[in-house]
Parts: sequence; structure tokens; C-alpha cells
Amino acid sequence: MGKKKVQPNYRRRTLRLPDLDHSKLAVLNSLASPGSRRVSEYALDQFIAWYCSEPRLAFNRIVVTRYRMHLESRGLAANTINQQLAAVRRLAHEAADAGLLSPELAAGISRVKGVKQLGFRAGNWLSAEQCSEVLRSAFGTSMRAKRDYAMLAMLFGCGLRRSELVGLEMDEVQMRQGHWAVVDLIGKGGHIRTVPIPVWVKTALDDWTTAAEITGGRIFRAVARAGKVWGDGISQNVVWYVVKGCCERVGLQHIAPHDLRRTCAKLCHTSGGEIEQIQFLLGHASIQTTERYLGCKQNLGHPVNDPFRLGNIDAATYVVLAGTAVLTVKPEGAQPDKMSDDEGSGDQEGSDEGASAGFHGDGHPSV
Repeated sequence: MGKKKVQPNYRRRTLRLPDLDHSKLAVLNSLASPGSRRVSEYALDQFIAWYCSEPRLAFNRIVVTRYRMHLESRGLAANTINQQLAAVRRLAHEAADAGLLSPELAAGISRVKGVKQLGFRAGNWLSAEQCSEVLRSAFGTSMRAKRDYAMLAMLFGCGLRRSELVGLEMDEVQMRQGHWAVVDLIGKGGHIRTVPIPVWVKTALDDWTTAAEITGGRIFRAVARAGKVWGDGISQNVVWYVVKGCCERVGLQHIAPHDLRRTCAKLCHTSGGEIEQIQFLLGHASIQTTERYLGCKQNLGHPVNDPFRLGNIDAATYVVLAGTAVLTVKPEGAQPDKMSDDEGSGDQEGSDEGASAGFHGDGHPSV
């Protein structure tokens, strides 16, 4: 009987271009959001171009760490670097699942740490006057002007994202509890929410849909130079160019569509809106994200706990009599009581003990 042949243990260390393309396709197919697929595809293309620039480069933890150093040398932001590293980690996992990479190497790649972000970048908010100027610059009687005005009204008044705006359909705008709203809007990460529509925003929306004769499907469509409405929708780049063009007409530079979303949150907060309701409006899963949109800072000049008063206590005054501080509390509408001779001439030793136990020599209560 012959000796049993032992199968060699192949440990794949290097991924060639066909293997990288196969793993990349597996990563993109595992993502449900079109935005996530777009970002991951760009990040993987960047990594594959860098990885293939040097021949016979192994795909392991050291190489991914070198790639992180390469991204840092380009001066990219921490969020951008972490997004690209997350795509590379997912690429390694898909390659290991397909048998193209050793599981030990994939586990080592997953341990590559991202870049720490210290603090948050300052957001960009517009004031109410600037918002009015932008809307006035977009207002007009042409078909394109009506569309642009309705788009800006939805961004300012409802705080929608670009992807949510271009995907908005006619049947999603419904009447709920006597108020127009975008019902069951599917936002980022698959979160479903209902967005109320202000009256002035609904008026601008009706003006556009009536002029364009839109009765179903996507609300916002492409408009030719001659004023003809065509197509089944628009891309997110159209929203970007509309916001950029209208803001530059009034002298506002470097304004993105997401800045209008922040502005909507800030205007709601300054108008007295509750932060929980603003969270529902924007569709944030965490209240901390909403606070960053509002640019919340502690205001010690007007503390939030100053306006209210509990119970029927009107005032508390410190009365210093004969070197002894006495705390007197006066209810509302009560008349001040006169001290009797017996109460005023109490035991001197007891009064001294009470003064020393409750107050210091400077008249402040001890804690």
C-alpha cells in the first residue's frame, strides 16, 4: 500500500488583476445603496491602481498600512482615508471568501487601524436673509426658473438630501393630519421617515408641476434650453449645479446642496423647534448628528435652566441679623411675619451652634 499523498497548503499572498476585479465585483454586489456602491467603486479603483503600480506586491497588512501612509501623504481628510480603508478591508474579506487570499492575511488586513479625527469640521450655514436672496435669484417665469425655485424650496424648507430630491415622486406627496408631507421617504441607510412640507414650499412645487404638466413619476425633470421638459428625471449633478449657480449670483461661494440641509436644521432650531423634531425631519439615527448640524454650543449668557421656576417659591433672601445669617423663604402672596421677642431672644448658645453649623463667617451656607 502506497504512502498517502499530503496535499500542499497553498497560501495566496498576491492578487493579480483578474482576482482583484472578481473581488471588487463581489464587494459592489454586497452593497445595497447606490451611493455606497459609487464611493466604494472609486475607492477600490484608487487602491487597485496603486497596488498594480508595483510588480509582485503582496496583499497583506504591511501593504495596506503603506497604502494608508500614501493616502495621508496626499493630504486627504480623515473621513476620506477611513472610507477607502474600509473598502480595502471589504475587498480582502471577499477575496478570502472566494479562496483567492489566505484567511490569515485577510484577518491581518482587517486589523489595520484608520486615521483618528480630532474634532469636527466647521459646517456652512446660511442666514435667513441669505436664503431669501438665493430664492429671489432663482425666481422667474421660465420653465427652468420654476424648476430651480422648487428645488431650492425643497432643500431649504424640507432639508432633503440630493439623492432624496432627485428620487422624489408624485405619489409620495400626500396629505396627512391636515398638512402636506412626503410620506414614507426612504433615506440614507434605508431609514424611512415622513417629511412635512411647508405651505410656501408646496406652492412652489405646485407651480412647477402644473407648468410642466407632471402628473406621475419623478417630480423634477430635465429642461432643455428652449424650455421643453423631457426625460424621466435628473441626476444629482443637476442639483449641485443649480445650488452653485444660484448662490454665486448673490455672491455666496463654495455652497453645496448639503449646506442647505444644515441651514434648514439651523433655521428650525432658531425658530423654536425642538431638537427631537428636527432629528425626525432630517432622518438622523443619532441625536449627536443633529447637534452637529445645528452647531450647538453651550450658551452661558442665556442658560436654558433660567426661564422656569418650580413650586410656589417666590424669592429666597439672606437676612443677616447680629452676625447670624437666616434663610427666609417667602411664598407667593404671603405677608412677612414679625419675629416675637421670645424667638428673637433665644438661647445664645443654641443660636451660635446653628450659625456655626449652617453658615460660614462670610455669610454663605456650608455644603
